[in-house]
Amino acid sequence: MSELQINTTQNVKITFNAAGGGERLLAFVLDMVIKIGYLLILNKIFGVFEGMDEWSQIGINTILSFPVMFYTLALESFFQGQTIGKRALKIRVVKIDGYQASLSDYVVRWFFRIVDVYIFGLGFFVMLSNKKTQRLGDMAAGTAVIALKDSVNISHTILENLKQDYKPTYPNVIRLSDNDARIIKDTFITAKAANDYQTLIKLRTKIVEVVGIKDVKQKTNTQFIDVILKDYNFYTQDM
Repeated sequence: MSELQINTTQNVKITFNAAGGGERLLAFVLDMVIKIGYLLILNKIFGVFEGMDEWSQIGINTILSFPVMFYTLALESFFQGQTIGKRALKIRVVKIDGYQASLSDYVVRWFFRIVDVYIFGLGFFVMLSNKKTQRLGDMAAGTAVIALKDSVNISHTILENLKQDYKPTYPNVIRLSDNDARIIKDTFITAKAANDYQTLIKLRTKIVEVVGIKDVKQKTNTQFIDVILKDYNFYTQDM
């Protein structure tokens, strides 16, 4: 499994394990099994429409097939870079800058599946030929698929020690994902150790923007980011 270095927007390098070609292929197969299963059930229930002309049947079957057509796009958008297959294999799509991919990124990846998947499996061979194991869709969208095993584990990377009577300050932190919280913590630790005040300022500004905080109660950047991480753990520890 190759390593993947991601440069965050604060110019801090974080190392992940890039998902291997075998993991990605197996996730693809699992997703394909789900799609085929759905189509078989669909055909069993709606395969024949009594009294309908051929074009009407084609039209209805096309509409009922939309979940298969948009399966990957919909699930990656709703589940932060994961389909059922990716979740089973513990891999996830992320941006090369370390933050969560956007809907437009998922659309680009999904569109390129026409080339990557359906033209002789070209994307699989492209993955094997580059260190980041990116297919063409990843290259176009600026994304990569990382392995979550060991390297992105909440108990190892973003867990904070909370007192039993801890009272959170910013409930909006639930807008963050585990991936966001891990990147914030990694960047925070690195910047604080290096006395990199500019990075701390930028990190604070980005957090305020993403979380939607209007009233920052802490005086220093260090205190603020520390509270954000503790609040995130408070609201997600039982989820």
